[in-house]
Amino acid sequence: MSIPKKGSRLITVDGVTYRWRIRRKPTYCQANSWGPLTFAVELADAPGRVLLVSLPCSRPDAWLGERAMAVRPALVSATIRRALHHGWDPHRAGNALTLRLTEDDLTEAMNGQLPSYVVPFIRR
Repeated sequence: MSIPKKGSRLITVDGVTYRWRIRRKPTYCQANSWGPLTFAVELADAPGRVLLVSLPCSRPDAWLGERAMAVRPALVSATIRRALHHGWDPHRAGNALTLRLTEDDLTEAMNGQLPSYVVPFIRR
């Protein structure tokens, strides 16, 4: 499994270039705020094992207007470092590794700052 190049962004962490992407359209569960906001990460040059990251919030385009947050490059790079520390090897082929972040993990990734959530207006 690899990430489509269209719509993905490049990020360099500790001298290695990765490609990351948030799904363009939410799944049905994500749109109903039943599923979390997720993004995928892989090596940019030679795709291997994909990292799937789940955040403890909904997507900003969810139908029900649950709390959401923006995924910024600083969060992506901190998450990549965390996954590498926990044994993710992006060079080896294999099934995707799922990393579920909690509120505490987000606070740690953002250098002790609490994550800022946004509650979008409910669409009528």
